[in-house]
Amino acid sequence: MPVRRSPKRKVRSRFSAKTADRHILYQLAVQSPEDDLDFLARLYKRLQGRTALRLREDFCGTALLCATWVKRSSKHVAEGFDLDPDTLAWGTVHNLEPLGQAASRVTLHMKDVRAASHVAPDIRIAQNFSYSIFKRRDELLEYFKAARKSLAKHGIFAIDIYGGYEATAEMEETRRVEGGFTYVWDQARYLPGTGDYRCHIHFRFRDGTEMKKAFTYDWRFWSMPEIKDLLREAGFRHVDSFFEQSDDDDDGNGVFVRDDSGKTAEDCAGWIAYVIARN
Repeated sequence: MPVRRSPKRKVRSRFSAKTADRHILYQLAVQSPEDDLDFLARLYKRLQGRTALRLREDFCGTALLCATWVKRSSKHVAEGFDLDPDTLAWGTVHNLEPLGQAASRVTLHMKDVRAASHVAPDIRIAQNFSYSIFKRRDELLEYFKAARKSLAKHGIFAIDIYGGYEATAEMEETRRVEGGFTYVWDQARYLPGTGDYRCHIHFRFRDGTEMKKAFTYDWRFWSMPEIKDLLREAGFRHVDSFFEQSDDDDDGNGVFVRDDSGKTAEDCAGWIAYVIARN
């Protein structure tokens, strides 16, 4: 479960709970910024007939997507919004400063994601299911309305979502990551009466040590129909879903296919999709 495509990266050092940096582990185990941005850039070009240059990353954390985006050309710019000062500071040192002059094209804001953009984005994204922090319907609707209002004339708003019949089961799922550690997604608690959903990420290492609760998420589990309804209520005219396809081992392959009718995607133990909203 929400284990996005597994990036193929080799890490020379051997990790342990005492020496590992949780943000590095997260980026290696969970994020695949090049693939995600390639998909969104291609989709934007196909939908709008132009090249996207301005990105806004909500709940940006270490701003890895922002940093990856501006490396595309000298015309690409990005804004990131997050409320965690320590994570923003880490991202500035580890992801932005290595860019050199290109870092000047990234602006980070320690602000609520409902705050206005400084530059209207072509693509605005909330990834890794982070919008689930909004547990009340009115809060999520307010966020979606703010996202729509911020977009450039031909802008798109992209969020990822996951589900499946194991999505709310209280269980752990593990996956080995190149570099010598194991990623653990722990669905610790789900309350069907409220949708309250508490999950953790743990990391386990070859030396037998473990970094428990490296990240904890206190979310509401939102379904695809709820998300689509709220986006339409926020004023988006077009709301489409793109489901990740599977390889021969039934693992996600990073290829997303549009579900035109909303009826062609089949339920399974776990699936990941993008929802793309535009005016």
